[in-house]
Amino acid sequence: MYQTITIETDPRGVATLTLNRVDKHNAMSAQMLADLTRAAGELAVDEAVRVVVLTGAGKTFCAGGDLAWMQAQMAADAATRFVEARKLAEMLQALNTLPKPLIGAVQGNAFGGGVGMASVCDIAIGVESLKMGLTETRLGIIPATIGPYVIARMGEARARRVFMSGRIFGASEAVELGLLARAVPAEELSAAVEAEVAPYLACAPGAVASAKALIRDLGPRIDDAAIDRTIQALVDRWETEEAHEGIGAFFEKRKPAWNTQV
Repeated sequence: MYQTITIETDPRGVATLTLNRVDKHNAMSAQMLADLTRAAGELAVDEAVRVVVLTGAGKTFCAGGDLAWMQAQMAADAATRFVEARKLAEMLQALNTLPKPLIGAVQGNAFGGGVGMASVCDIAIGVESLKMGLTETRLGIIPATIGPYVIARMGEARARRVFMSGRIFGASEAVELGLLARAVPAEELSAAVEAEVAPYLACAPGAVASAKALIRDLGPRIDDAAIDRTIQALVDRWETEEAHEGIGAFFEKRKPAWNTQV
């Protein structure tokens, strides 16, 4: 039984994994990280599951990291922060290496870690009305643990356009950046996802798993060393005055000191 997600599998073996913290815009809490990591492990070995669809309940796909969780990290020591950051990194890697096709049905906005969630999908399709953004730098932190997956999806040149600026962009630009394969009207999302799911049901599951593993082996290297670097980078940012100011300003509903935008 999961507390923050649901999983439903149809008779064809298509499992729908739904982020289900509607009241928090599906922001990733410590419990959600644990639930997703466990779910990825169970789906990986479930022979009845052929394809996994990742989506969110409500109007938001994923608002990123739960800010109350991040606030708790600000009060923790470095060792605790490292442990918590690793939980996020391990969840992303578990989904990224899932030996089943992972199709993203991005039914609403995705910010910060939500962009990372879309990036670990083998293909992501979004609704035309959505907004996306890597908003961490607005809070004085950085998109560290999601970085390998976002950059693998976009490439360095395109990532430079949005990785550092915290800029919000729409679905058409998300397609241009490579985060989404395409954007469709909300009423067409289910059909568009089904069009991606259906071909896999005619493929040998073992061959699909081997092909996906080969892609990851030949693609940008996301190994333990790279993951450790991202964890340390995030922990280091949490230590800074900017992080304390940015997260504090968010909770106090004011502009951080560096924000001179009119």
